Amino acid sequence: MLVEPFAIDPRPRNIAENPMAALFYVASSCVCTPNSLSQEVGAALGAQAGEAKLRAIFEEAGFRHFRRAAQTPMNLIIEARA
Repeated sequence: MLVEPFAIDPRPRNIAENPMAALFYVASSCVCTPNSLSQEVGAALGAQAGEAKLRAIFEEAGFRHFRRAAQTPMNLIIEARA
């Protein structure tokens, strides 16, 4: 299970339709992205990666089952299985 801040794909739609996007982008810029860049992988996804990018990362890691199990205005809950 993966719990991520709610985001809509693609980014322009996320900005236009997600009232929490601005807050999440600020938090991402200050905390999430610098933390990611400091790690070996350095993907710098931040707090608004979006479901499509998360799916691609999980598939690259060998997971074959990926679905949005639930969502709230604040979070996406993703189920991933090999």
